[in-house]
Amino acid sequence: MLLSDKLYGDFKIDKVLEELIKSKPIQRLKGIHQGGASYLVNTDWNVTRYEHSIGVMLLIRKLGGSIEEQIAGLLHDISHTAFSHVVDFVLDKQHENYHEAIFHSVIKDSEIPSILENYQYDYEELLMDDTKWTILEQPAPELCADRVDYTLRDMYTYNKIPLKAVHEFLENVVMVEGKMCLQNIDSAEWFVETYYKEVIDFFMHPLNIYGYDQLTKILKVAIASNIIKFSDFLGEDKELINKIITSNNVEIQKLWSKLHSSVKAVVDEEDFDIHLKNKVRLIDPSIFFQNKLISASSLSEKIQEMNKKAFQKAKKGAYVKVIEA
Repeated sequence: MLLSDKLYGDFKIDKVLEELIKSKPIQRLKGIHQGGASYLVNTDWNVTRYEHSIGVMLLIRKLGGSIEEQIAGLLHDISHTAFSHVVDFVLDKQHENYHEAIFHSVIKDSEIPSILENYQYDYEELLMDDTKWTILEQPAPELCADRVDYTLRDMYTYNKIPLKAVHEFLENVVMVEGKMCLQNIDSAEWFVETYYKEVIDFFMHPLNIYGYDQLTKILKVAIASNIIKFSDFLGEDKELINKIITSNNVEIQKLWSKLHSSVKAVVDEEDFDIHLKNKVRLIDPSIFFQNKLISASSLSEKIQEMNKKAFQKAKKGAYVKVIEA
């Protein structure tokens, strides 16, 4: 099977990966939007969990990761619910980790174990301990394939960075001790700036905040009114939307009528309608410098300043005034 990715190019992939990609759980991710409610308030914000999962798998391959780690990368987001992280706000989970809590059960109850068994892989050994996959996942503030792909993919798709810059950055990624790091400080500064365009400018964009808040209200009412069940979150976005828009609940219909792409919202810390905090996300890539790994911030005042500002913004949260809904 030949896969073509807009960031990483063309790859011929192994049969086990092909079968996993064609499986129902992975195909479901085509109907799960990466940004949760984002595409409901801006139709251009439309990256899916499927695109990201394929991207993570290919980035791991590009960096020399094993077939086992590529499998783990492909499947790492398989338990994301409809509307992605919106469910964490519905459940008031500040760590935004509901998909991690249900990962094992989603995998176990799917066709994934049998597919892997056909290729002599044990799903528990491969998927239940991601600490062994050092390209796929690293604790913040380090680089990892998951963090790098969603940043590059979103920011390229939303016209915030050019493809040439993506390729130049990837050329400066090197593997040291099985982990992603960078060869120079310029690449580190570029990525840190790009990462904060993603997790601060995009995640905390007034429209994004409004979309999350409004959809959270809708879903809470829908659950309380038995219009949707929690099992429905393991379907696709459009399936939950259909249950919402076909309900006869007056409160839901009123809330839903105000969730659209013509909404106008601005930052206003004095006169605000919504105050929302996302998880604090910081980045500080390791640099391979003088034959050892060193944090980029220890070499760059610019990165120190960007991290300080990002931390302050994330802790403060977003204050949003709705001008028109």
